[in-house]
Order: sequence, then structure tokens, then C-alpha cells
Amino acid sequence: MTDPYTVPGLTPGHLGAPAPEPEGRPPGRPYGVRPPDPRRLRSALACCLSLLALAGVLGLAVLATVLLWPEGRPPAADFAGGGTAGTVQVSVVQGASLTQIGQELVRTGVVASTQAFTEAAAKSPAGNRIQPGTYTLKQKLPAASALNVLLDPANANALTIPEGRRAAQIFAAVDERLKLAPGTTRDTARDHAAELGLPAEAAGNPEGYLYPATYPVTGETTALGLLRQMVKEAGQRFGADAVRRAAADNGVAPYQLVVVASLAQAEADNPEDMARVARVIYNRLRRKMPLQLDSTINYALGRNTLTTTEADTKLDSPYNTYLNKGLPPTPVGNPGRDALVAATAPAEGDWLYFVTVSPGDTRFTDSPEQHAKNVEEFNRNRAQQGSSPAAAPR
Repeated sequence: MTDPYTVPGLTPGHLGAPAPEPEGRPPGRPYGVRPPDPRRLRSALACCLSLLALAGVLGLAVLATVLLWPEGRPPAADFAGGGTAGTVQVSVVQGASLTQIGQELVRTGVVASTQAFTEAAAKSPAGNRIQPGTYTLKQKLPAASALNVLLDPANANALTIPEGRRAAQIFAAVDERLKLAPGTTRDTARDHAAELGLPAEAAGNPEGYLYPATYPVTGETTALGLLRQMVKEAGQRFGADAVRRAAADNGVAPYQLVVVASLAQAEADNPEDMARVARVIYNRLRRKMPLQLDSTINYALGRNTLTTTEADTKLDSPYNTYLNKGLPPTPVGNPGRDALVAATAPAEGDWLYFVTVSPGDTRFTDSPEQHAKNVEEFNRNRAQQGSSPAAAPR
């Protein structure tokens, strides 16, 4: 086979043969390549030296930044001293981030920069525990000083209602926060029931509709105003279309769903168990079984206890769900978000019984025999603590 680049019979100068080198070109230099231009070499060298110089300057800048600002950025603008003589009101809303709080502090002239505030919060073990409320602060405070004011609950100018509290407990909390005579808020709720915004089904009883949340308190706040805020918050959640549809799906009226939520709140300690408790309630209602819930007995007696005795189960009260079938006439407390979710979307299961045999260990079953064993274990645990036994399994 012939070489593809050599054709026999062709001589130099023929088509396909190497062309003769032009006269005057140094031998060995490829044809068409110009000799190096000294001026271009000098230009390229100068460019390289410039790049090296620039890299050196940048390196020195980075080194200076590291030495001067180890955290990689200049220090945040911050005030010094104890602040001004005047004060401003700063509101921290529910769910506000540290950045959002810092921005509000800058807007009101309390701190010099959001960065200074967030850095101060990051250095504090309690920096992310600022409670919602309306705070009174001096202007031009160091960020760390402003943070300390916000971390003191006494400065919050707010009232926090925990989930599951009964109306009587909330009335007392309002009296204390507003420095009112004991019983003032209770009497206000009774005398101004028509002004609270309650649904007709509540028949003037705010139990279940004093929504647990944090409410701002100022010098103008009144007991009636606070109660109206709580009822409004509850109405926005309990009156939602999704809640009404869920009530129909579970075979209860919307007001009864609030009752179920209050029972789940009172009987369980976590969202998962609340959803299971709600399912037990709905399962028993469908089978027309008495609910037999200790929380309803406790409500009727105005107490909180883990033990319901045989004598308690004979209590003459519409809240005695051992003797009376169906739901109690009203909620037994004021449920929060988790309990409402549990009542609207209960867990799937055939359970009819449950008992918390020990803290964090609640047993659910559809077997009366298994439930009896669980109650026996509960009673053994209670006996070890010196407590009286619970009522017989039902």
C-alpha cells in the first residue's frame, strides 16, 4: 500500500510534492511563521509583571482583612454608652426573626445596625428566646444592651396564654397582668358576654374560645379588650371553612369540634397522641359508647389530677362522661393549634381505649383485655409513687 501523502512519479514542484523553500529564509523555520517581535515580547512581559503586582496587592488586602477583621468582614456599626434619656416603643410580633427584630430596632433608632444586633444575639445562649410583646427601650443603645432588655420577660409588655388553660385560669392571669382586683376579668366576661364576639353555640360561655397566644399589653389595655382579642383569634381559626368541613366529615358540629380539640389537649402531651385521642373520641361517639374521660371529671371538680376513682365516676354532673354519653356540654379548656389539627385530622386507627402508663408512654388499643392490662401497669406505677389506683378499666 502506498503512503497516502506520497505519489510515485511526482518530483518536487509537482502537485502533491513539497514546495522548495524560498530564498533568504533561514533553514528549519516553518514556512509562514514570522520571527518573534521584540516589542511584543516586552509588552507580554510587562503584562505578566502587572498581573503579579495586582495579585500581590490583592493578597496583601486579604491578609490585612484577616488580621484586622478575623471574622472576614468589618465590625458592625454600634452605639456606645447607656443610650438617650428618651424612650421608644418597639413591638416584636409572633414569629419574628432576629433579623426582622434588628431591622425594627434600627428603624426606631434603638441600635445602630441590624448586623450588630444579630451578632450580639448569636453570642448569647438565650439570643433566640425573645418573646413577642411591646418593649420600652432607650434610643442609641449598644446592641448587647438592647438584647438584654428584650430577653427580660418582665419588659415584654405582653400576656402569654399557654395552651389548654381553662377560662378561670385565664381570667386570673389577666387580673394579675393588668393589676386588677381578683375576679374582675371573670365578672367582665360574664357581664359583657354579648360583646365578646362568641358564636351563638357558645351561649355566652367563652370557654374554648380564649385562644392561647401572646397578646400585647399597654397602659390602655382593658380586660374586655384582651378577651375580645382572644375570641377573635379563636374565631379566625375555628370558623375557617376547612374546620367546618372537617367537623362534618367527623360527624360533629363546628362547636363540638372545639370540644373535641379541648379534650385532646387535656388528655395528651404531644401532637401525635392528641391525634390518636381525637380518633378514640370519634370512634366511641360513632359506637355510642360513653367517652369515660378523666379530663371531664377534673373539669367538673375544678382540679387537675392523673387519677379518677370509682367514686369520681358517679359524680352527678353533665361533664361526667362516665355516666353520660356523648360530648360534654362545653369545651374543658382552651385548645391551641396542635389540638385543633388533631380534632380536624385525627390519626387513622380503630382504637377505643388509651391510658398513659408512664410519662411519655400512652398505650392505645381496641381490645378491652389489653386495655385492662395497661391500666394494671398504670396502677402499679402509681402505687410505687404512693398514689391511689385509678378507676376500673372501661
